[in-house]
Amino acid sequence: MKIYYIGVLKNESKPAHELCAEKDLSSYSRFTRDSYGEFMTLFSKTVAERTKPGQRQDIQEQSYTFHAYGRTEGVAGIIISDQAYPALVAHQLLSKVVDEFLSLHPRSQWATSNPTLPLPQLKEYLVKYQDPAQADSIMKIQKELDETKIVLHKTIESVLERGEKIDSLVAKSDGLSAQSKMFYTQ
Repeated sequence: MKIYYIGVLKNESKPAHELCAEKDLSSYSRFTRDSYGEFMTLFSKTVAERTKPGQRQDIQEQSYTFHAYGRTEGVAGIIISDQAYPALVAHQLLSKVVDEFLSLHPRSQWATSNPTLPLPQLKEYLVKYQDPAQADSIMKIQKELDETKIVLHKTIESVLERGEKIDSLVAKSDGLSAQSKMFYTQ
């Protein structure tokens, strides 16, 4: 599970404009990083333009999933991840990022022009949310429950094996008892 891109784009007019973004291109070779970065920016703009205010959507393209969240203020949050990344966690992160962006940068800063604005938390979120189980408490609890369930199944299996061994010992002792009675009578 991996997040490649987190961005906030102005989408009230076409073409959409990237206000702030952070990319993780470390999984690509040095020669193709720029191309992948441009692809992410271009496709994010397209998705932002097609995301209506108040709408949340997930779009799959090849091995990527684009998670989008449009706001009525004229911005959209976009996350690009692999297909295994849980949509619930991605949309929680989108809500958080867009809320922080709008509280830090009021509409007057970007409504009439196309600036690139800083949002230092994006780099931190890109690192922190690579493991969705650490970022989302529900997923963390689910993972712990799954681990507990595995341990419980192993314990039950070992108890059943012990029960089978005890049954075998009881059968052998009954056999020995019968043989000893035969020996005694003879």
